[in-house]
Amino acid sequence: MRTSFLDYAMSVIVSRALPDVRDGLKPVHRRILYAMNESGMHSDKPYKKSARIVGDVMGKYHPHGDSSIYDAMVRMAQDFSHRYLLIDGHGNFGSVDGDSAAAMRYTEARMSKLSMELLRDINRDTIDYQDNYDSTEKEPVFLPARFPNLLVNGSSGIAVGMATNIPPHNLGEAIDAVLAISKNPDITVDELMENYIHGPDFPTAGIILGRSGIRKAYETGRGSITIRAKVEVQENKNGTSTILVTEIPYQVNKAKLIEKIAELVRDKRIEGITELNDESDREGMRIVMRIRRDVNANVVLNNLYKYTALQTTFGINTLALVDGKPKVLSLKECLQHYLDHQINIIRRRTQFDLNKAEARAHILEGLRTALDHLDEVITLIRQSKTTEIARTGLMERFDLSEKQAQAILDMRLQRLTGLEREKIEEEYKDLLVLIEELKEILADEEKILAIIREELTEIKEKFNDERRTEIALGGVDFFEDEDLIPEENIIITLTHKGYIKRLPSSTYRTQHRGGRGIQGMETHEDDFVEHLVSTSTHDTVLFFTNKGKVYRLKGYEIPEFGRTAKGLPIINLLQIEKEEWINTVITVREFDENGFLFFTTKAGLSKRVSLPHFANIRRGGLIAINLRDDDELISVRLTDGTKDIGIATKNGYIIRFDENVVRSMGRTAAGVRGIDLRDDDEVVSMEIIDEESYILHVTNKGIGKRTLETQYRKTNRGGKGYYVCRLTEETGHVVAVKIVNGNEDLMLITIQGVLIRIPVEGIPVTGRSTQGVRLIRLQGKEEVATVAKVAEDEEVEEELKEIDNETNETVEKGIDQADIDEE
Repeated sequence: MRTSFLDYAMSVIVSRALPDVRDGLKPVHRRILYAMNESGMHSDKPYKKSARIVGDVMGKYHPHGDSSIYDAMVRMAQDFSHRYLLIDGHGNFGSVDGDSAAAMRYTEARMSKLSMELLRDINRDTIDYQDNYDSTEKEPVFLPARFPNLLVNGSSGIAVGMATNIPPHNLGEAIDAVLAISKNPDITVDELMENYIHGPDFPTAGIILGRSGIRKAYETGRGSITIRAKVEVQENKNGTSTILVTEIPYQVNKAKLIEKIAELVRDKRIEGITELNDESDREGMRIVMRIRRDVNANVVLNNLYKYTALQTTFGINTLALVDGKPKVLSLKECLQHYLDHQINIIRRRTQFDLNKAEARAHILEGLRTALDHLDEVITLIRQSKTTEIARTGLMERFDLSEKQAQAILDMRLQRLTGLEREKIEEEYKDLLVLIEELKEILADEEKILAIIREELTEIKEKFNDERRTEIALGGVDFFEDEDLIPEENIIITLTHKGYIKRLPSSTYRTQHRGGRGIQGMETHEDDFVEHLVSTSTHDTVLFFTNKGKVYRLKGYEIPEFGRTAKGLPIINLLQIEKEEWINTVITVREFDENGFLFFTTKAGLSKRVSLPHFANIRRGGLIAINLRDDDELISVRLTDGTKDIGIATKNGYIIRFDENVVRSMGRTAAGVRGIDLRDDDEVVSMEIIDEESYILHVTNKGIGKRTLETQYRKTNRGGKGYYVCRLTEETGHVVAVKIVNGNEDLMLITIQGVLIRIPVEGIPVTGRSTQGVRLIRLQGKEEVATVAKVAEDEEVEEELKEIDNETNETVEKGIDQADIDEE
């Protein structure tokens, strides 16, 4: 029993369930393609009945049931199962809804153009053959495989005591990786991931969450990745929302997915979905869910991710046969084994061509000898009684081999003409050149690698397509290694209603003062952008609420959206309580013990807390400051213990004092009085005032001014401050006070969501008592909601530079600036 079981287990492992690392095929797939190739069912020939193909495979090579052969063939023809089709099917080959293919007596098939490349040069002694099950036929042990099919189309199979599950990849990326390893055998997995193979590329697209699982799988051969459906949340004019699913995870049955969603709605495990429709057609997938007006669509979506196959896990297990033995392979090992296979293929093919050329040259040498002694050869043949005597006579007289002598006897009389003799000489010379080239190739592995690179590049140019599966870097609901997240400058926006998003800081181009700006994001009439910070994906973002609590996220954990997208509700990322909203957003690079956080409330209270107190913040948040009744937290700033603090009020007052006059307190302390407010006044800003800087005031009517910090004298904390901004009905009230040095850009956001980015150096420096100049042209009841300063980008797109230069030239000619920017 032990012996029988081990024999059976090894048979399943080697001869049925696992792919070969060289061509990426299991025996059944290899036999199907080989049988089709032998029967001439090529991509340029008519389709043939599937039953005929299955019959040939079963009768000659694969002694198993016809259903298993047909099922394997069907999968190779399904564009939702294979990333690149190996079978060109004609008829019903099933659907992503789980519909089975039509019976094999109805469907037809032929080889795809790409599968032809798997068998290219198969008749040039490039592969090994073995006996079939009854030793009446020969079948290939592996195929030449002109592209790395194991990675490109992946494989899955369950053997005895082991299983394989290899995801598909983009053809161009896989070929680029092979080219890279052929040039640099010491390349690392990190370099391969960064520059060539970014991750699996599934035929059904979807989104892979993070790269840590991919990295582990590529380094060790085993790993797990999370795949999400591609979903869009649309806001409708009537206040309702629509969840639109256009891509689903790999190997998910769409019909069962919809059935599961309907079951959850029926059982009231998910509430808010009023309508569920499958609107998929030939143009693509489209699952539509209508959401009630009083329900947050993003909350529904999160529950769908949790309870349905809209989010699945794909376990990667790169197990393949290497020299007939199962082995778990890393990405680099897969690539190296394939490259070694191609080197062997090219070497065998070249040797085959060399042997063929030498054999032909040998024959031509005999013909040349015969032509040089033509009369004597003819006389010898005429005097010979039999062919054997003639052949022996030629061999003895002219020192020829048997093949050469036979070729002379087989030569037609037309070859004796002058023109034919020239052809023989020319062919012989060409063969000598070819033989020399082939010998040079066999003697130099670099030339073999050059041939492989050329042929792989040809395959890529012919069959490559765009990547389908997106890789989302970062997210709060899954684990990710931070060192896998590329560090880049980003802008984070948070609206008054709590919608947050991030986008690259280069999204907004610099405009000139007085311009109309560009649409920063779409918001409802009662919503507007309230917070905007410039930071890095690796920085920690601290969120302080009106109730004095603090929450934290990493920059990369905030989802990235397009410039006009609304974003994601912050409640999906942070456990914010009811009647609590984000009031201040700051970023921290490192929690240094020499750093402090300085707090100021709406009622004018201030306190200073050591930065390490906020290094460890749980998901539910921490109390950052104890607030008194009817008070709110207004601003928090990072300090080093040596800064001057400036607190500004809505009615145009400001107070400046040394931060050390406010002692360092505990995290939950209430603080001390920073400014004594007058009636009907409140704090709008608290800033750190640097030496040789400017204090910038901006009002809700779009008026701003820049004043040297030296005009604001230092006093003790707790005073009433002094009047520094002449306010009128035309200027409006102060909405923000910023400390600038003149090299930054300023971003102004209106309550309608219009955003303008202007250089601070374009704002005139004036005295304390002046009104200022217009920074943004407002229309109707539009008002400035918030202001943020952004460091100047080191690189500015050349096109935008040209636009700005053209604008400057036009302004010098006297044309209105606002009209230029608007155009």
